[in-house]
Amino acid sequence: MASTKESQVRRANRVRRQLKAVANGRPRLSVHRSSKNIYAQIIDDVAGKTLAAASTLEADLKGLKTGADTAAAAAVGKLVAERAAKAGVKDVVFDRGSFIYHGRVKALADAAREGGLNF
Repeated sequence: MASTKESQVRRANRVRRQLKAVANGRPRLSVHRSSKNIYAQIIDDVAGKTLAAASTLEADLKGLKTGADTAAAAAVGKLVAERAAKAGVKDVVFDRGSFIYHGRVKALADAAREGGLNF
């Protein structure tokens, strides 16, 4: 039987494989969630570069009560959308990794959509 970490890696690879099939050259909005923080990056897989990134560890978001709730995730989503607009990115594919689309991951995605990203 596979360990928890192996299962997470396998799940994340399955999601990314499906995304690359439908991406059509669009960058990917990758989300990682830990127990205390949430991180988001917009990655251009063709060039292998990160175009924009945001997390709850940044000085811009230090006013939050905690980095582990939906309000913090929404703030990160809004911030990454602003930075993507500055970088000239409008259309992305959403990479939830091994996390289910629920709670903090969903809040980040909704805030990024409100901020102007299309996915």
